[in-house]
Amino acid sequence: MDEMAHLDETRDPLAVAESWRAEGRQVALATVVETWGSAPRPAGSHLVIDADGNFQGSVSGGCVEGAVVTEAAEVLDTGKPRMLEFGVADETAWRVGLSCGGRIRVYVEPLN
Repeated sequence: MDEMAHLDETRDPLAVAESWRAEGRQVALATVVETWGSAPRPAGSHLVIDADGNFQGSVSGGCVEGAVVTEAAEVLDTGKPRMLEFGVADETAWRVGLSCGGRIRVYVEPLN
């Protein structure tokens, strides 16, 4: 398994993004831009994802990372950023673990 494939909370995701870009990897950056109620990570939290599905950082303490990584692959394929929202009113929230009453909005963009 690639050593970058797992979550290592000791590394700054923005530094990892810069390093991966320097290696020539396609990279997407996910940023928590807004939270409501009981949200696991504050606004400004980052998750960086490469085209192979490796990721670093956190936007949700683990509960929506899988969905964000999947969306990041689409962002890298199309080159178009997208805004994601997860919350208890959204059926997706229950599947990904946000049943605690919070909502988060995550902006996913390709880094060129």
